[in-house]
Amino acid sequence: MGSVAFSGKAIIVKLAYRHGVDAVTLIMLRMLFALPLFAMMAWWASRSKASLTRQDWIGVLGLGFSGYYLASYLDFAALVYISASLERLILYLNPTVVMLLGWLMYRRRASVGQISGMFISYAGVMLVFGHEMKLDKASPASIGWGALLCMLSVFSYAIYLVYSGELVKRLGSLRLVGLATSVACLFCIAQFLVTRPLVTVASLVPEVIWLSVLNATLCTAAPVLLVMMAIERIGASAAAQMGMVGPLSTILMGVLILDEPFNGWMMAGTALVLTGITVFSRSVPRS
Repeated sequence: MGSVAFSGKAIIVKLAYRHGVDAVTLIMLRMLFALPLFAMMAWWASRSKASLTRQDWIGVLGLGFSGYYLASYLDFAALVYISASLERLILYLNPTVVMLLGWLMYRRRASVGQISGMFISYAGVMLVFGHEMKLDKASPASIGWGALLCMLSVFSYAIYLVYSGELVKRLGSLRLVGLATSVACLFCIAQFLVTRPLVTVASLVPEVIWLSVLNATLCTAAPVLLVMMAIERIGASAAAQMGMVGPLSTILMGVLILDEPFNGWMMAGTALVLTGITVFSRSVPRS
């Protein structure tokens, strides 16, 4: 359920863009409505726990900026240019980027299976990317720019995953997520206040507000809790396998709600990405 709920984010963003709202305003609304939920999550997880040290707060600020503010903003910006289906397939490459960062920063060696899975999944994304550029011959540069923004979003979130390990051990996953997401909400609100006049909000149509409320609750806060509950009950490995439903549900909703194309190229690319990530995940050394 968490994967399906999260997969609706791109659909809601694309629907909101039809009403003329920009990425900065849209992500501010999402985070504004999500802030009370994340703040409550942080408070709940912090009960009877030791106060954060200065070093802890620096870590929370950095991880909140990289993992939830910058990654989310780049993702929203990418959706201006590319389809929800391509965006979701690119985001699904995240484990491979974490591996690459681990190799670059810590010289962690990758297995043959991981490298094979990475090449298979990237081949799938390139297949869908090339097909999308072919469909939109008028602005192929825009498709390329959107794909680049989405890939940068993946890198930003991968940095969060690589560096969060130590803080998770000290603070716990729920407390860290609650604090980091609350920090990200404040970054998004500050970005809007600095770059947009307040009258921008007054000019928004009601549909954008309601879509943002839906995005903040059903597609942002709820998936975080559902995924954590799933990990607690069935384990991280099984939860990751269930996460494969995410790209499929985004593509299905994109076809049914956004009227995005679905053909043999999309089917082949999606199959390659899912196969590649499965091969990659099963080749990760167990500690």
